Amino acid sequence: MRTQVAIIGGGPSGLLTSQILHRAGIDTVVLEARSRAHVLSRIRAGVLEWGTVELLRRAGVGERMDREGFVHEGVFLSARNAQFRIDFVRQVGRPVMVYGQTEITRDLYAARDAMGGVVIDEAEGVTLHGLDGDAPWVTYVKGGTEHRIDCEMVLGCDGFHGVSRRSIPKSALSEYETVWPFGWLGVLSETPPVSDELIYANHERGFALCSMRNRNLSRYYIQCAADEPLEKWPDDAFWAELKRRIPAEAAERLVTGPSIEKSIAPLRSYVCEPMRWGRLFLAGDAAHIVPPTGAKGLNLAASDVHYLTQALIAWFRDGEAEGIDRYSERALRRVWKAERFSWWMTRILHRFPGQNPFEQRMQEAELDYLAGSAAAQTAMAENYTGLPF
Repeated sequence: MRTQVAIIGGGPSGLLTSQILHRAGIDTVVLEARSRAHVLSRIRAGVLEWGTVELLRRAGVGERMDREGFVHEGVFLSARNAQFRIDFVRQVGRPVMVYGQTEITRDLYAARDAMGGVVIDEAEGVTLHGLDGDAPWVTYVKGGTEHRIDCEMVLGCDGFHGVSRRSIPKSALSEYETVWPFGWLGVLSETPPVSDELIYANHERGFALCSMRNRNLSRYYIQCAADEPLEKWPDDAFWAELKRRIPAEAAERLVTGPSIEKSIAPLRSYVCEPMRWGRLFLAGDAAHIVPPTGAKGLNLAASDVHYLTQALIAWFRDGEAEGIDRYSERALRRVWKAERFSWWMTRILHRFPGQNPFEQRMQEAELDYLAGSAAAQTAMAENYTGLPF
């Protein structure tokens, strides 16, 4: 098989890149290691920066998002059970959109199918070749037969554990990482959300977050040890602990029910530089990971896609190399700013092992300052709703 761009990874970043390039007349093939059913079963976050919303619209996949998503004009934070609100629209003139990553992926699959896009699921043993030359190729196994794709560019959108970043020589990469000393226990329940907007809570027992997917599907998180067994957290224990950590009025409104999904996610911050090596370009979790506190993971992938598709369209249409030559530099500038924001939110909202009362009060002072300072609220709103591309 021959194509212009081989895309490794059939998650949102790979599918969105394929969709945008296809609409620009550039051929792509997407290889995904898992089945489509598996990809669509993954539960992921769904807070979209406004730049991501507009990017999805421009890609022709925003119709259902606009119809079923929820526009949030602010967010609540609490400390010592006192709650305050950051008004995004008043501070920076733009909201965020709550629309699940699973639904975005579903919309992208439908769009690729409608346009006759080539998405090969259950592609095993993907291997990248000739990345340091001008004629790379990709091999994979499907149904027991090895296949080869010749291409001009390879895009690594296959996540932190994928083959793409591991295909770059270690000597060519600089890697930066912090593993946070806790995890998030997340529960999905078919219950109405406790609030029309997200609630982030700093509590001496640990962080908590109240989120939502739709009017009858709620997502809640509490901080826990990353290696705790799930068996320690039956539903009743989770709901009781969540109520302790969120503001009293929210705890009184909370509607509980059986969990339909429950998992513990470790938290890490990670960046690799550069995001390009030869004819290989990295995007999304293949190049960087953020803790979910700032809702930046999917949004950073979207900004990578924005820079990358602009660069590739200029290359294929006009032979212009500046975009692909500067892709890593441009993407990483935004990546590090988002990493900083996620680091800041994680630092001020979580209880750290060995944290003493002074350090807890410093967190509370930071939140108190945020509650009373228009300048601080503007800075948070600017970052949370998304820095410009």
